[in-house]
Amino acid sequence: MPEKGHGMSKASSLVAQAKKWAGHYGSFANGKESAVLSVPLRIRGTWEQGDADRFAEVFVENGSMLVGDEQLTSREEIRAYMASAFEGAYRGSSLVDEPQEIRFLSEDSAIVITEGGVLKAGETTLPAERKVRTMWITVKRDGDWYLLNYQSSPIAG
Repeated sequence: MPEKGHGMSKASSLVAQAKKWAGHYGSFANGKESAVLSVPLRIRGTWEQGDADRFAEVFVENGSMLVGDEQLTSREEIRAYMASAFEGAYRGSSLVDEPQEIRFLSEDSAIVITEGGVLKAGETTLPAERKVRTMWITVKRDGDWYLLNYQSSPIAG
């Protein structure tokens, strides 16, 4: 059985994290929409931890992610790419994305549009020239939402 102090600390930490993330649902704070938004929030959380394995697990097995001119077409390709990125260019960075729109295609699929980008280590404000609009195609499998496809495009030309 965990020590009382340890359990309370963990509970306090979970409450603080929940409050922090609750603001990222924007105007989509309830019901089906917030369930779909768990996908970008899980991606954001794994990014902050630099955890390529958990990042890739948010995708379905044959999920895809467009990175620059490269289309990654499997969970393993995504994991390998992100493992390298978290050790290199994305070390210490964080992902910021604010939901703009959610469209359900069916009960088990939805498109989420967000705006945001990557904050480099130590940055607190995203420079305008690095802002992107991202399309997340999400699917529900076995009661949970996963990412089928991730693609972002620069907002500033």
